[in-house]
Amino acid sequence: MTRHGTLGVAVIGTGRMGADHVRRINDVISGARVAAVVDIDAERVKAIAGGIEGCAVYTDPAQAMADPGVDAVLIASPGPAHEAALLAAFEQDLPVLCEKPLTPDAASALRVLEAEQKLGHRRVQVGFMRRYDREYLKLKALLASGELGRPLMLHNRHRNASVPPGFTNAMLINDSVVHEMDVTRWLLDQEITAVTVLRPKASGNAPEGLDDPQFVIFETDGGALVDVEINVSCGFGYQVQAEAVCESGTARIGDIHDLLVNTAGRWGGTIAPDFVERFEDAYDREVQSWVDATRRGEVTGPSAWDGYAAAAVCEAGVRAQAEGHRVEVELIERPALYRA
Repeated sequence: MTRHGTLGVAVIGTGRMGADHVRRINDVISGARVAAVVDIDAERVKAIAGGIEGCAVYTDPAQAMADPGVDAVLIASPGPAHEAALLAAFEQDLPVLCEKPLTPDAASALRVLEAEQKLGHRRVQVGFMRRYDREYLKLKALLASGELGRPLMLHNRHRNASVPPGFTNAMLINDSVVHEMDVTRWLLDQEITAVTVLRPKASGNAPEGLDDPQFVIFETDGGALVDVEINVSCGFGYQVQAEAVCESGTARIGDIHDLLVNTAGRWGGTIAPDFVERFEDAYDREVQSWVDATRRGEVTGPSAWDGYAAAAVCEAGVRAQAEGHRVEVELIERPALYRA
């Protein structure tokens, strides 16, 4: 039974994403309330909790999870802190929505996978929010219907106006292309088996030391080829597009604008400035879906296996990027708990 008839959620991490999720739970979605907020920055967490009735404040995630008002956990702390928080949640057998990455590397993700299997049931949904985007959902449904035949290729474009100081080549893979890794696996229902990274001459807009843009190629166990243009210093906005090329047709998403204006001899619309605005609706739908499933006693959405698989593909991608050749992905056999 949830307290007050709603799901009491502890939000761990109150940076940009964590604070946005606090707002989302408090003001946007239904069926849940922010029961606790957790951050090592005590002043920040007090300020965020100040405007939320009955919200407890913690600097230790494990203490928050032991709070009797907490029914579920949303992890939005930095990736290196995820493993400890997930294992603490497992000790309380609490359902978790964990922002990507599940953990920063395949070895730690595998430890989480093994710990969840010992519970005998799923507890984790990983925050790959593109699976909840309206356009991606339409593309998934179309491909699943078989109307266009077997998918042969998937073309992806992932562009950012700019990136913060200190953004590295490895982060192009781990922080950006990881989304295409997940949607490839989800859209095609295939595992990625190898990664190749190619680089044109760097853009003049790229920060010093960053080889941007790059061209990433995935091979899958279903025989599909997938390419990703990752371009994080394009200068004009945030843009995500995908086109599936199938035996009997093609389908493309990412071109739709909310408003198209014709005026004074010109036409055009707007491009979102960043991922938070572009995928705001997807984030809302993702968290609402998690809350609804949790209240039903179910766990749906991207699993710990999906988080582990993404980490393994990221490792192959970073190696391919650094070494300049094709690298095969190393995956364990999929455990029974994560088979459909």
